[in-house]
Amino acid sequence: MQTISIIIPAYNEGRTIHLILDRVRMVELINGLAKEVIVVNDFSKDDTEEAVLRYQSLYPEMNLRYLKHEFNEGKGAALHTGIREATGDFLIIQDADLEYDPNEYNILLKPMLDGFADVVYGSRFMGGKPHRILFFWHSIGNRFLTFISNMFTNLNLTDMETCYKLFRSEIIKGLSLKEERFGFEPEVTAKVAKIPGIRIYEVGVSYYGRTYAEGKKISAKDGFRAIFCILKYNLFNGYR
Repeated sequence: MQTISIIIPAYNEGRTIHLILDRVRMVELINGLAKEVIVVNDFSKDDTEEAVLRYQSLYPEMNLRYLKHEFNEGKGAALHTGIREATGDFLIIQDADLEYDPNEYNILLKPMLDGFADVVYGSRFMGGKPHRILFFWHSIGNRFLTFISNMFTNLNLTDMETCYKLFRSEIIKGLSLKEERFGFEPEVTAKVAKIPGIRIYEVGVSYYGRTYAEGKKISAKDGFRAIFCILKYNLFNGYR
């Protein structure tokens, strides 16, 4: 039986992480795919650890693994840890908040399981899925970063910054990833684009965005870092 590893980086998500774990647990995957769920706690200051361990005890049948950092290293570093420890045939990134819907995993999986794709991005900016209306300048910033990334990668993505990225595990594990914070998105995009013969697809997904009061963490400085990463990893680095 094939397995998908679901990597969930978590920082101060104790209040809601059980909700995303509920959604992940209940989703039924196509082709009888099994789930490996890996939560990486990036040195949260709240009760994230207690919430995840409590969830493990409530649902022992769920293939839920808990990993933690001994100090705060950043979202990218948490993803590096999860990617390194994953054992599934496929790997998808899932934020611990409620902005993305795990019921849409199958939308991303279909072109991969049908044998067409090696990497699938879930775009918030294409298709007829629901999207919460928030932050004009944030959306402009996302589209600008995608545009600049596309200029260098020669891809025609609509949403480079999306959380939902699905990989064949050997693809993502074969990359030498460096960025420890929000630079992960442009770095991984630049590096997969350089792999000879790579097949990248994009599908539309829903987006239930959070406000900063509700826990959104990305800021303007992360946008400037993303521009730096686009230039750095497209102009001066290979994919290894």
